[in-house]
Amino acid sequence: MSAIRLLVLGAVRRHGRAHGYQVRNDLEFWGAHEWSTAKPGSIYHALKQMAKQGLLRAYETAPSTAGGPPRTEYEVTDRGTEEYFALLREALTTYDQKMDVLSAGIGFIVDLPRAEVVELLRERLRALDEWRSAVTGYYTPEGGPQQLGHIGEIMHLWVHSADAGKEWTLGLIERIEAGAYSFAGEGGDPFVGVLAEDQENPFASGTSD
Repeated sequence: MSAIRLLVLGAVRRHGRAHGYQVRNDLEFWGAHEWSTAKPGSIYHALKQMAKQGLLRAYETAPSTAGGPPRTEYEVTDRGTEEYFALLREALTTYDQKMDVLSAGIGFIVDLPRAEVVELLRERLRALDEWRSAVTGYYTPEGGPQQLGHIGEIMHLWVHSADAGKEWTLGLIERIEAGAYSFAGEGGDPFVGVLAEDQENPFASGTSD
């Protein structure tokens, strides 16, 4: 699974309708250009590709009052919404997701109901436990990595990653169950994290389109 599809669909969905520069600006505001492949080229490519796949609907707009060529605005279709939530749920449950995929999932976690998020994270815990058990079936952490030569360091890393992932996930579940954040269907004032059209982005990469 690639994080870019989830990030782009989620960013467009937050606006309702957005052009490529808005999507790029939001993702840079979240720092996604540092922890994922969400660079300008991949963002614009993802927008065009998902429009061809029917996940986004493209609209040609008039040139801005400041001049320049028309921009294409995008809107998430019904198929795109289904894809978005499927990717989001997968990002939260699969134990071996890359860090950028998991980070993208956490970034959009409040788009799901609180109870569902807790259950998805508990699925992640079960998957982490199964993975750790599989590793420790032929590697005993108490014996230290040296028992398998330097290759044992790989097993040691896997066990450590499973333990750290479980600790982090348990902490997140605890915070969510204690009432942290505003989730789908709860009303309130959820954190959106999108920039207004004329709002300066302090974290912009400064690279050209």
